[in-house]
Amino acid sequence: MTTFVDRAVLHVKAGDGGHGCVSIHREKFKPFGGPDGGDGGHGGSVKLVVDPGVHTLLDFHFHPHQKGGNGAGGAGNNRDGANGQTLVLRVPDGTVVLDMDGEPLADLIGEGTEFELARGGRGGRGNAALANTRRKAPGFAELGEPGEEINVVLELKSVADVGLVGFPSAGKSSLISVISAARPKIADYPFTTLVPNLGVVQAGDNTFTVADVPGLIPGAATGKGLGLEFLRHIERTAVLVHVVDTAALETERDPVSDIDAIEAELAAYGGLEDRPRLVALNKIDVPDGRDLADIMRADLEERGYPVYPVSAVTHEGLRELVFAMSELVLQQRKLAPPPERTRIVIRPVAVDDSGFTITQDAEGVFVVSGGAPERWVRQTNFDNDEAVGYLADRLARLGVEEALKKAGAVSGSPVRIGVREFDWQPNSYTADDFVPGNRGTDYRLEEPNKRVRAAERKAMRGARRQPYETLELSPADEDDADDF
Repeated sequence: MTTFVDRAVLHVKAGDGGHGCVSIHREKFKPFGGPDGGDGGHGGSVKLVVDPGVHTLLDFHFHPHQKGGNGAGGAGNNRDGANGQTLVLRVPDGTVVLDMDGEPLADLIGEGTEFELARGGRGGRGNAALANTRRKAPGFAELGEPGEEINVVLELKSVADVGLVGFPSAGKSSLISVISAARPKIADYPFTTLVPNLGVVQAGDNTFTVADVPGLIPGAATGKGLGLEFLRHIERTAVLVHVVDTAALETERDPVSDIDAIEAELAAYGGLEDRPRLVALNKIDVPDGRDLADIMRADLEERGYPVYPVSAVTHEGLRELVFAMSELVLQQRKLAPPPERTRIVIRPVAVDDSGFTITQDAEGVFVVSGGAPERWVRQTNFDNDEAVGYLADRLARLGVEEALKKAGAVSGSPVRIGVREFDWQPNSYTADDFVPGNRGTDYRLEEPNKRVRAAERKAMRGARRQPYETLELSPADEDDADDF
């Protein structure tokens, strides 16, 4: 069973931020020393890093679920929680990150290249950080923000200078085994090679890499054989070498028809038209193979292909082939644009950018979208009225109240921010001249108290008894009473 995996589905969850702490400092002779709740730690992110020592996506095949470390919660005495540990996932050079719809997110090439796959959630602020001149002792803290979740597809595209292509059993594995230190599986049946093999080749002072991909057959670009799975491994190659079996037993096959069939599949796959080609007529150690190579060489050279008869068994012609590949690789390297340092892109916020947008969906709900409002909602404890009032004040200062009025919202209109939906009351959350009350409460959110107080209940009870206690009888009634 092969251990090479070049495609894996990865389910990633970044760490959640830790909750802020609600705490009041207390010590002897200082019964109310002010808020001292610490902040929660930030959640750990999940990053992909290119490691040249990793050659397969096997680890992600067996462990598709990866999660960053959660941030610790804050504590009293102004103690902040620890940040969650960042999870670093090491991937091979040439890994492409795709979303579940097939859209590319990142192309990781080069040792040390990083890509942040999921960002950890922010830690919530404790009540010490939320205190101000008017709210001196907040009775609430922010919740930790959940970490990002994402499902992606990782695809490996081998990074090599030269790609060997050809029919099954053409001798590609034998060829790479004698020109490099690679040791692929070699046998006398088709599709012996089930995984791409990379080999490092030395030609004078030049060193380059060669990739041997599984054999291609007609229809490979549409899913037949193994070609569809491994054609992507030659996308990054600078030079293509057609390895042709000149000693094939099939009478209907010849080097020209084999090359035409492979070229048709490469054209159907697309993106390889500009790569220079070489032709290696393999197995000339067989008499019939040498004769066929001599016959077909002129026809192939007329088509513009440089042709090299070789034998992986006797090593005949290999030196010439290797130096020809090296020369083409050097030419392609000179034509390639010089590598540029990663530029830091700064995107300043526009002057007229309010930080949020308001739209109305088909159901008539006003949807407030924006990084800051949605984050504030995620970090609000809606079981605490003071926290809800603080959120309302922040939204009003950001301009959400005025924007909702301009958008046509009226009292009672449904409004959605993130995952929360509520009925909007435009005048309920005014922060002007607001003086906080008891910790954990906000009198602006209190409903009218319909419970009858004790004094009122006593007065009502006295009123019910009064007609019986002060009743005056008429003389006729007194005579009737004497009869009893």
